Amino acid sequence: MSRGPEKVGNTTRGIAYEEPLLFERSRPGRRGFALPPLDVPEVEPEALLGAEACRETIPDLPEVSEVDVVRHFTRLSTWNAAVDLGLYPLGSCTMKYNPRQNEAAAALPGFAGAHPLAPASLSQGILQLMAELERHLAEISGLDRVSLQPAAGAQGELAGIMMIRAYHRHRGESRDRVLIPDSAHGTNPASAALNGYRVQTLESGPDGLLHPETVAAAMGPDVAALMITNPNTLGLFETHIEPICEIVHTGGGLVYGDGANLNALLGIARPGDLGIDVMHFNLHKTFSTPHGGGGPGAGPVGVKNILAPYLPVPVVRELAGDEGEGFVLDYDFPHSIGRLHAHHGNVGMMIRAWAYIRSLGAEGLRRCAEMAVLNANYLLSRLRGTYHVPYEGRVMHECVLSDRLLQGTGVTTLDVAKRLIDYGYHPPTIYFPLVVQGAIMIEPTESESLEGLDRFAEAMLAVAEEARTDPERVRAAPTRTRLARLDETRAARRPVLRWQPAGPSKRP
Repeated sequence: MSRGPEKVGNTTRGIAYEEPLLFERSRPGRRGFALPPLDVPEVEPEALLGAEACRETIPDLPEVSEVDVVRHFTRLSTWNAAVDLGLYPLGSCTMKYNPRQNEAAAALPGFAGAHPLAPASLSQGILQLMAELERHLAEISGLDRVSLQPAAGAQGELAGIMMIRAYHRHRGESRDRVLIPDSAHGTNPASAALNGYRVQTLESGPDGLLHPETVAAAMGPDVAALMITNPNTLGLFETHIEPICEIVHTGGGLVYGDGANLNALLGIARPGDLGIDVMHFNLHKTFSTPHGGGGPGAGPVGVKNILAPYLPVPVVRELAGDEGEGFVLDYDFPHSIGRLHAHHGNVGMMIRAWAYIRSLGAEGLRRCAEMAVLNANYLLSRLRGTYHVPYEGRVMHECVLSDRLLQGTGVTTLDVAKRLIDYGYHPPTIYFPLVVQGAIMIEPTESESLEGLDRFAEAMLAVAEEARTDPERVRAAPTRTRLARLDETRAARRPVLRWQPAGPSKRP
């Protein structure tokens, strides 16, 4: 069931109308294609594939025309929220605009048609681009070497912890504990646990920051690493980062820096200069490659030279001296953690990130960070007082609010997020970070204009006013979408929609 527009005063509200499923559009014998008569001998599928690879029955798929398929999926695509349609304020996700020139670069025939199994002699263009991107990322981060192989930030994070584990084992050390602040990125504990480490959570101080004395008290000969997100998930810069790294290094541990929030630091501060030993980069966040919908992501990982022997293979290497000229894939890393991804990673994302970096240059990247920080602080200043601000002070690229000032209205953070959908906005990140009860985490990025920020701020303020004057309207939201709100009074394992398709469904 979908919703069509209905004018109510000066607003548009949704009303339900029936829309058949693709299976309900199906008619026996209808086809979306026509093939010419077979001009070769017909062979039974079992003879080619083997009986074990063939179905006994044909799957029950909808039988529809080409125009029905095109109209169906084109219409569905217009229902999606997208950064091309408006502000996408997901905190800690950096949903910035993807410049079209980067898309054009990735679509160049020489790149789009390159085969991952082609020999290095026929892949010099893409290998050179990969080598240059590695150098750019190393320079931006203050690290020495970079591997482009990980397919997402979480996999880059996993690779970093695997290298830390390999480093300690190579030294004959059996360290098995990882320290993680409560304001770190949510995947950090999982990456440590997947590598067999025990995780110890460190509490941040009343200012939202990790303090050196907390780290010093937790250090011991069994600590392999500290994993820290900087800026942290409260949007605050960890001002004690250098003494904290020194404490960990003195104790024989290494420091993993979560690169998810790198957008605030571009051209301003380099994590490697602050004491970070290994860090992943989210190309699909900081460097503006397409983001969301399950991928494709790209999570290169950078390291100081102390961890370079453990990089995943292969590594792009530029030939020098008697070797000649050009680029090759180097597998000669006897202490490598191995391969993490088929072929060379998500190369299309690398091309886009390379184009983004080259088009902006050093000054442009710094300007991105400056505008992202300015935009987040502007929104914070506009919403402060209407929404609770749990930690005072200047934020970096994102700000965290809470629903504390709405208590008594019956409206919660979840209600605010759903009501924002009626105003045309994808909801911000909610209930994260976990250290803030009822958290609302907003990251506007540098892509938004002053007018765009004001429109979003006005929507947030309007929802807060509605919470006081018409709370039921907020709690019933969204009301203008094609699908109504889930009935959240039912068990979470079996959510029930407040709408039902008309008639029996033919979906299998």
